[in-house]
Amino acid sequence: METLYLKSDNPEAAQTAAEILKKGGLVAIPTETVYGLAANALDGEAVKKIFEAKGRPQDNPLIVHVQSLDEIPPLVKKVDERLYDLAREFWPGPLTVIMEKSSLIPDEVSAGLDTVAIRMPSNPCAREIIAKCGFPLAAPSANASGRPSPTRAEHVIGDLGGRIDAVVDGGECDVGVESTVVTLVTDPPALLRPGGVTPADLERVLGKIEISHAVFEKLRDGEKASSPGMKYKHYAPRAQVTIIKGSFEKYEKFLKAHNEEICAVCFKGEGRHFDKFIEYGSENSSLSQAHDLFDALRKVDETGCKKAFVRCPSSDGVGLAVFNRLIRSAAFRIIDLDIKIPVYGLTGQTGAGKSVAADEFKKYGFSVIDTDMIAREAVEGPEIINALCESFGADIVAQGKLDRRLLAKRAFETPEKTEILNRITHPAITAASISAIHDAEKSGARAALIDAPVLFESPLTAVCDKVICICADKQTRLGRIIARDRVSEQEALLRINAQKDEEYYKSHSDVIINNVDLNDTVAQIAKTVKEELI
Repeated sequence: METLYLKSDNPEAAQTAAEILKKGGLVAIPTETVYGLAANALDGEAVKKIFEAKGRPQDNPLIVHVQSLDEIPPLVKKVDERLYDLAREFWPGPLTVIMEKSSLIPDEVSAGLDTVAIRMPSNPCAREIIAKCGFPLAAPSANASGRPSPTRAEHVIGDLGGRIDAVVDGGECDVGVESTVVTLVTDPPALLRPGGVTPADLERVLGKIEISHAVFEKLRDGEKASSPGMKYKHYAPRAQVTIIKGSFEKYEKFLKAHNEEICAVCFKGEGRHFDKFIEYGSENSSLSQAHDLFDALRKVDETGCKKAFVRCPSSDGVGLAVFNRLIRSAAFRIIDLDIKIPVYGLTGQTGAGKSVAADEFKKYGFSVIDTDMIAREAVEGPEIINALCESFGADIVAQGKLDRRLLAKRAFETPEKTEILNRITHPAITAASISAIHDAEKSGARAALIDAPVLFESPLTAVCDKVICICADKQTRLGRIIARDRVSEQEALLRINAQKDEEYYKSHSDVIINNVDLNDTVAQIAKTVKEELI
């Protein structure tokens, strides 16, 4: 299929688009929020084509677009009088209202629900096309399902070119994120998706409203999406996105602790601190963040980076809409660097005796974050298991269980293979470790101690106030590994040789503790806590 390209300033564009829609076709149209992929909302067969073109799950409802209030009564069982109050305040504009649907609305539009979502766009081109059609238009965002929503015609063409009948280029969208969705079928009314109309705006008209838990978290098991934009992962580039909370200083330190090429998605003026970056809006302007967000997420893939770390916006006002889109783009991966207690790193070569030292630090009120334990849990995730199988062979999983010994043997064969293991597992270990630090903070711990054998290869160094290195001579370590892990001397040597030498650990640490004699180690830790730590 060849996608017809129309410019909105062409006098024939709206009529041409309307004729295509009257024949059951699909046309991407500009709105003030994002570009929408439109079809006749009263024609179930035409609406099915939307799902096919986008690759969109059919349990995700669509929004019906009208250009006048007179079009609404036939679409609903009964017009809620509060709709008129909202319309006076916010229509035409970026607000969608949910009411009980009439029999005119096909199940394809409502995803089998007994409600319908309706909005009146303010974009002149969209309104003209609806008027020339003479029927309402069902229109989700005009992108491939799961991708960032399109705010320019070229985004639409990049995703759906050759799969839809036409696109009308109306320039860049003004708002940049999809409309606010509020339902009037609950008591009190509920905000299902934040957008350009804020919760405070709605409460000014409706009085008390609830904010759905799905604005901030995943849908619960078995829970249906009652509005577009409530699915688990959405708005995502191909790169893995992680949101970073905290000051710019902490954000910069954390990103620069990574030993791989990454993309910083930050606010205006901050990008100069990074090799690869995309800026989205100003730190104190949620409107500019909303306007720039989806374009920025699309540009991430142009950098060639596999991972992107996004500065977390405020969740006030329109910022709530930006945050909501980002958490779904990131599949709810959030790292909070705003830590209130001291954090220390504990590292050293394998067999040096970090566990013994960690137990001693516990006596001083330190909460120990055991990254080995965290790693054991982290590698059970299907995404990580698949990546490990690709790199180290499918046979490392037998009868549904990871053969950790076989994985370790292959991963520690060379420093290069160890680096691959770290690259696959570190993101999950990092996120879980920082979450554990916050748990320690809440429990009243005096400090957090990150016990990590590969601390220097991990971005966890960025959250450490100081690093403590536990040392022991090679022969002592060899004996400990053989006894601890019940491995051969050859396997133990493989693990030792896969790590950097002792001098490397010492040169990157703030405190050195020699762990050969237990009584001496205890004394060194007591002195360290008193003189150099808390």
